[in-house]
Amino acid sequence: MKKRIVLLLVVTIVTSAILFAAGDAEKKAVASSSEPLSVMIWDSNQEPGIRQIIDDFTAKTGVKAEVQVVDWNNYWTLLSAGAQGGSLPDVFWMHSNESQRYMSNDMLLDVTDRIAKSSLIDPSNYPEDIWSLYTYNKKYYAVPKDIDTIALWYNKTLFDEAGVAYPDENWTWDDLYEAAKKLTKADGSVYGFTNVNSNNQAGWYNLIYSNNGYVISEDKTKSGMDHPNTIEAMKWMEKMINEDLMPPQHVMSESGEDVLLQSGKTAMTMQGSWMVAAFRDNEYSYNNCDVAMLPLNKKTGRRASIYNGLGWAISADTPRADDAWKLVEYFGSEEGQLKQAELGITMSAYKDTSEKWKNSVPQFNLQAYLNMQDDMVIRPFSRNTVKWENAVLDVMLKVWSKEMTMEAGCKEAARQMNEILAEE
Repeated sequence: MKKRIVLLLVVTIVTSAILFAAGDAEKKAVASSSEPLSVMIWDSNQEPGIRQIIDDFTAKTGVKAEVQVVDWNNYWTLLSAGAQGGSLPDVFWMHSNESQRYMSNDMLLDVTDRIAKSSLIDPSNYPEDIWSLYTYNKKYYAVPKDIDTIALWYNKTLFDEAGVAYPDENWTWDDLYEAAKKLTKADGSVYGFTNVNSNNQAGWYNLIYSNNGYVISEDKTKSGMDHPNTIEAMKWMEKMINEDLMPPQHVMSESGEDVLLQSGKTAMTMQGSWMVAAFRDNEYSYNNCDVAMLPLNKKTGRRASIYNGLGWAISADTPRADDAWKLVEYFGSEEGQLKQAELGITMSAYKDTSEKWKNSVPQFNLQAYLNMQDDMVIRPFSRNTVKWENAVLDVMLKVWSKEMTMEAGCKEAARQMNEILAEE
């Protein structure tokens, strides 16, 4: 009797498991065929172009997707909450600041095998450094979306009014300094140059590497903020701060470099290639501004540009893994990357596609960004980038606010950074 009861119980459990699995599979099938994929990004300037690429994808595959735009700060708050609650978007942007943390905690889908089987994604068609940002334990966790370089934006109208020649390929950082002095107005209505303390990738990081300094060692164990070459480079920025050739720190923080350029309040600022769409769509900057290569470091002969690249990632817990992969695969394909370039969304990661991007806004000299690829340095990162980067930015805030000398600030930033790196 007991044997019959046990046997009946086993049959019941197995049958229930089969029915549950079948029901779950049916739900996934229904979701796959009818519900749109959720896609999350943080840049509203890129949204219209991303939607066009998704429309092309949907026309080809029948798979729909909806885009949600969340500003940078809230993006990572929502993503972190979603990761903890098991409700991440199906597809989303990943950044080098956060990638190591998300990959090491199994929050991203391992796409290594999918890439190996793909006829559209071949790692050799993208910069190796970009892949390194989204590789963990020799596994791939995202597909490169783009690359970016840094260049110098300037206001042609303000230059003309001051009788200053436009920046060109012969400019050094000393030339920028001299031009900033001529362009800065005593009444505070116009400043020659702008670089807020928090803008490191598109700002002062470029000064450091052009002077053969560094932010973090290649083995990710030591800060380079106290290296003599780093301090020397950063003293150029201190000169701009102390001589009031840049707006006060609170003005830069409140308005942002892009807003100050777009309102004629600053004559020059360094910005990444991801900002082109914003300057294109702003009437003032479109009609009054242009872009040039960063100045040359006359001591080293370098014109370094910090570069980075976003990755298209997939939630490890998505029930739509196959459809999500199809979308990410299309975003990263030559066709998708060419479309991204042609629409002027941003420079594409796929080799030989950014020429189309250069021609997307004839009003601007976007060749300057392509020229900056001659000496590219991958954005400094480690496992806990956000932690040490925030510590460094807090110290730099004191320097920008004239509460601390640049040399003291660089040494303190290195001390704090080394403590954090020692914990990795």
